[in-house]
Amino acid sequence: MSASWTIRELCEQVEEQLAGEEAPVNGQVRAVPDERSVRYYTTLGLLDRPQLRGRTAIYGPRHLAQLVAIKRFQGEGKTLAEIQHSLPAMDDHALARLTGIALATRPPRATSRRDFWREPAMELAEPDLPSAPAPSPSPSPSPSLTSVVELTLAPGVRLAFETTRPATDADAAALLSAASPLLTELLRRHLITPAPAATPSTSPNP
Repeated sequence: MSASWTIRELCEQVEEQLAGEEAPVNGQVRAVPDERSVRYYTTLGLLDRPQLRGRTAIYGPRHLAQLVAIKRFQGEGKTLAEIQHSLPAMDDHALARLTGIALATRPPRATSRRDFWREPAMELAEPDLPSAPAPSPSPSPSPSLTSVVELTLAPGVRLAFETTRPATDADAAALLSAASPLLTELLRRHLITPAPAATPSTSPNP
């Protein structure tokens, strides 16, 4: 299954998938998520971060399966805090079996993102220039300042790296999206704890 939707189109897809199913017993839980709930689930780590096309968030079949799974878990009476312990650890095979939504294996781009820290750094070839005399070694090289950016991926998980240019909000959004498989694996291995669910008084009506 290969498709992409805006957040509004994604909500419509979820409604089609859940059509005919009984609404959750809890009257405070929506039978179909709205756009605000989709964004809220993303902040809780229940939903993978979308890809960005310019300023537009784009969602795919895995997001659809995750939303259907959330609603089915809620239909069984599970709270969002309980769902946080199980859903992030589910791979595509488990999601497809639970929701009935066909999911292809993760595309090569997603796999390379998950393993990006294992790849050797690419070395750029320098242009041929006339050889210059080698400088004499300095007994005490002066220290230099390096620009380092630190990005918080999740509570207790930070990414720090040297930059060759000023980082932008678009860079941060792309890195957060790329780090989603890493955060899922950390949760699955219980190396980090899920973000706490908001209290009913402050959370939207999901």
